[in-house]
Amino acid sequence: MPQRGGYAVPILALTLGHVFANAVRSIPALAADVLQRDLLLSPEGLGLMAAVYPLAFAFGMVPVGVGLDRFGVRRTSLSLFAVAGGGAVLAALAPGAGSMVLAQALLGFGCSGMLMCPMTFAARNVPPSRFMIWSGIILTFGNSGLLLSASPLAVLVDWAGWRASFWVSAGLAALAFLAVAATVPGGRPARAAGSSVLGDARAVLALAASRPLRPMMAIAFASFAVMYGIRGLWGGPWLMETKGLDRLAAGNILLGFALAMTLAPVICGAIGRAAGRPVLLLAGSHFTVALMLVALVAGGPEGAALPPAYDAAMFFVIGCVISFQILCFDEVRRLVPAELAGRALSAQNMSFFGGAAVLQVVAGLAAAWGGPGAALLSFALALVICTGLFLLWRRAG
Repeated sequence: MPQRGGYAVPILALTLGHVFANAVRSIPALAADVLQRDLLLSPEGLGLMAAVYPLAFAFGMVPVGVGLDRFGVRRTSLSLFAVAGGGAVLAALAPGAGSMVLAQALLGFGCSGMLMCPMTFAARNVPPSRFMIWSGIILTFGNSGLLLSASPLAVLVDWAGWRASFWVSAGLAALAFLAVAATVPGGRPARAAGSSVLGDARAVLALAASRPLRPMMAIAFASFAVMYGIRGLWGGPWLMETKGLDRLAAGNILLGFALAMTLAPVICGAIGRAAGRPVLLLAGSHFTVALMLVALVAGGPEGAALPPAYDAAMFFVIGCVISFQILCFDEVRRLVPAELAGRALSAQNMSFFGGAAVLQVVAGLAAAWGGPGAALLSFALALVICTGLFLLWRRAG
């Protein structure tokens, strides 16, 4: 049932969780070298460690989808904050690789609903004509967490070490918990009589495999993986190892990428609403980003080809163009009734983060063979394949 009171404040309170998730999952990008040193990780090990977060995130989407539709947004979000906050504390205290892997698993599972909670609340309470606008606001506000984990994170890591970044993240999780507890109404959504938790879980998986949503699952598999691959890990090694930049300079360039990811979703949502061509915009933007990643790597190391200013411009434009992924949420929302919004959006997010997990492992193997540039090229190839499947299955459906 739609919220009778104002919905803006609860949505923004819930979106603080997305701010936290974006901040905490981006830490390895600017701390990769010290994490490798302190935790004795190889490039493959670093890639595997980074893959644990999105893998746990993807597995978390089934219980999150069930929780949102069975227990409501408030109960689900508060439970997730408790898990994610514990993961941040464990990461800050981690003595070795094993405990860091466990911390990443807790963080991934806890953050799995940080975007779906405000999206589901909006899908149930915001008029349909304004849902795309609020989707853009949620992503723009939530992606501000990427700004925190760019230059500010670089300064913090140099000044107080990488563990301090996880302590700050834990504090942000606690703040978001209190904001949600104070502003988001309780109550359980209506659901079919006699439905079971297992039946609800099967419904999430069935939606993910259904013919109407299959094209969206395909493009989502590679879409978020690009953003996570660049900002979550490989952007930092590319700039620091290949381009020879120090941590702060790399952080400043990644700040531009984060700024693009923060501002562009609202603009892309407005363009999508005005143009009314979501398939063309989604396919065109994702193919374009694949070409730009190839062009970025072709710039090569400093002295051999193009200077870091080229990388800064490319990262910024990639962040703007990939933000057309916001249209995925409106497309999925359009394909299902409101009472299935939590499950359908969770099914899509399962593909977003499942793809990020798989492609992080692939990127780690590519990096072990050809360095950070090969990791970035693996994302370009995935974009081409998954966008092609999106178009093929869309036409077949």
